[in-house]
Formats: sequence, C-alpha cells, structure tokens
Amino acid sequence: MGEWDPVSEFTDQLFGHLRRADQRRWAHAYLHGLLSTPGKKSIRRLAAVASDSPTASQALHQFINESPWEWAPVCDQLRRWVEARVRPRAWTAAPVVLPKRGEKSCGVHRRFIPQTGRTVNCQMGTAVFMSTQEGEFPVGWCLFLPEPWARGPLREQARIPRTTTSSAEDQLLDSLDQVVRRSECEPVPVVADLDGYMDPRRLVHGLIGRRLDFLVAIPDGFPLALLERGPSGPRRPAAAMARALSERCPEARPLAARPGWASVRDGLVQVPGAVAADQRPLPFRLFTQPDGETADPGRLWITNMVRRPVDELLEYAERHPATGETVGLLQRGFGLRDFEGRSFPGWHHHMALVSAAFAYSRLAGGADRQDCRPGPGAAIDGPSRPVLVPRAPWTGEEEPSYPVAV
Repeated sequence: MGEWDPVSEFTDQLFGHLRRADQRRWAHAYLHGLLSTPGKKSIRRLAAVASDSPTASQALHQFINESPWEWAPVCDQLRRWVEARVRPRAWTAAPVVLPKRGEKSCGVHRRFIPQTGRTVNCQMGTAVFMSTQEGEFPVGWCLFLPEPWARGPLREQARIPRTTTSSAEDQLLDSLDQVVRRSECEPVPVVADLDGYMDPRRLVHGLIGRRLDFLVAIPDGFPLALLERGPSGPRRPAAAMARALSERCPEARPLAARPGWASVRDGLVQVPGAVAADQRPLPFRLFTQPDGETADPGRLWITNMVRRPVDELLEYAERHPATGETVGLLQRGFGLRDFEGRSFPGWHHHMALVSAAFAYSRLAGGADRQDCRPGPGAAIDGPSRPVLVPRAPWTGEEEPSYPVAV
C-alpha cells in the first residue's frame, strides 16, 4: 500500500465531483505544488515539484487554463471544509488589485487606486473572505470586467461565460449568494469596504434586497436622510449627515477600551428608496470615528443592524483590515500573483486553488469540528491595520502580476 497523503484526501473532498480522473490528478499536483514550491509559483516550477514527466508543465497549463471544470463547486466544498473546522464571524468583501504588464490578461485596464494615489495597469478582483477567530479564509472570487471586456471579441477570446455580468456590484452579490446563503452556520453579517472600487449604493440596495445583515463603508457623498423626517425628508451627503448628528449630540461616545477608536458618533438615518412593505422607511445606523482636530467626520459606515451595540459594530469594522494582511500572505506564500494565462475560467481556477492551499496550510490537522453557533457575546478580535507590501522586482519570462493589499 502507498503512503497516506493528506493532501490527496483534501483534494478528493474539493475535486471529487469531477468525473475525469486526470482532472482530479492534476488538481492534486497543482495544489501540492502551491504548498511545496518555494518562491515564484510558475506552472513550470509547480510541475517540476509535482511530477518528473517532461509533459507535466503542459498538462498543468491545460488543466488551469483550458479544462472546462466549474470553480464554484470547488469554492463551495472549500467553504464546507473550512466551516467544519472554524466558525464564521463575518463575511468580508475586499478588493484585490493585480498590476499587470501588457494588455492581454482578462479584464486588464488602467485604474486609479485610491490607497496608493496612482493609476496602474491592472486586473481588479474582489474576494469574499470567511472571517473567523483563527483568521480570514478566501472562499469566493470575482473579476471586474470593464469595457471592452464586457462584450465583443475580447469577451469571447477570454471565454467569459454568457451568464457572467459585467457589473462589479452584481458579480459580488452573486458571489455572496453562493457563499452566504449556502453556509451551514448561523447567519453572520457581510462587511465591505469597497469605496473607490464599486458603487456602494448599488451594493447597499442589493444587500437590503437579499435581507442580509451588513456593515458597509460609504463615501462622503452617499445620500442619506434623518430617520424621523420620514420619506419626504431632505437628503444630505453622508459627511454632512455625520456633522448634523454631531450637532444634535455634541458629546461623542468615549471608547477608551478600543485602541484606535477614542470616540464614536452614531445616529439613525434612512437610505432613500429603502422602505418596508408598509412604505415606512427602513432604519439604518450611521457611525463614524470623528477627527478631534479637524472637521473631518472620519470613516463612515452604515449598517442595518440598528439594535446591535456600537462596540459590536466596531468589532465588525475592525475585522476588515485583516483581509489586507491575508492578501499579503496569499501574495508572498501561495502564488496569488503568479497566474499565467489570459482566460476568465483560468483566473478563477487559479484563485480557487490558491484559496484551497491557504486554507489547508492553516487548518489541516486542526481541532475537531467546532459548533457553528457563535456563543453569546463572542468577541471578534481584529488585528492592526495592514501594511502594504512593496512590489518585489521581477525577473523571468512569465508576465508578472503583483497584488496590492488594499
């Protein structure tokens, strides 16, 4: 009998639904290579670690870029595997910017990146993370499709499915449908800080329509109205609304026990167009950490969890920066930046396997299954804000890509 291989057992759980044995075999080889290959994880280097065959590199390239297997069931099985070991505390959506050289990678375009203040040639993806006490685990991915990738010959060349929308907001909402609604654990909120990358109004209304609890960072100009003024009350930009709340309640709440949040202001507001079945406006809570030295209202967040304590809401807000740290880990140790190919399916295949390698490295051989039900008053410990990792110099023949943790 051969030696027991835990990676094979893990691969069988994720790819066992594939009918072809060669697909399952190369899935194991690619995953094993991501876990074992030091440095840049090009397909040639992964193949050299996984097999002595001179055609292994070609076979791995075929498996990732050309083989017509669905990535959504793999991500769903990965979510189940992670949930069997840790419980979600939130579902966190975060942008991942992949600067690129050239114009042939699927979805590549020039884009201004708010965090760096630069315009770069890049792909822009969105990851859905399962936020847990043990860390952040990516379980879903979206790739933004700007013009002319949304339609026409480039869409056909990249083999973008007809069912894939070009709307970044709709893609993310579809991904949340796949992840959140299929979770076997008790519901937890969606946390998103995507300001500068997609329209927060469309995202907020999509989350409202799905009846999901959420906490979303919004820009200064997001339109809001005071709740007690009713549907016909005047709209104000979110920053002006925050100042109005400050005037109504001059004393901000002290939060001495929360590092980085010396005080907070909050109040009930309404989102224009968000009404209940009886046409009464739905209540939302706007909260912010004001700057004590300037008129800047600070980062603005809106949530439909109006009955939750503010301290609990801040715990969710503090969960988001951990995703940036995880993106850095995926970049440095699991080949996030090393995809070689131009197809839309290939990009998602690679991201699904990178996610699987990361989860396996963190959780394989861990404790027995934990109860998915969060205990009363369970804390959501958040790490400090992420530090962007400088892009390393590139040498080699493959087209490089360098993710920016944002």
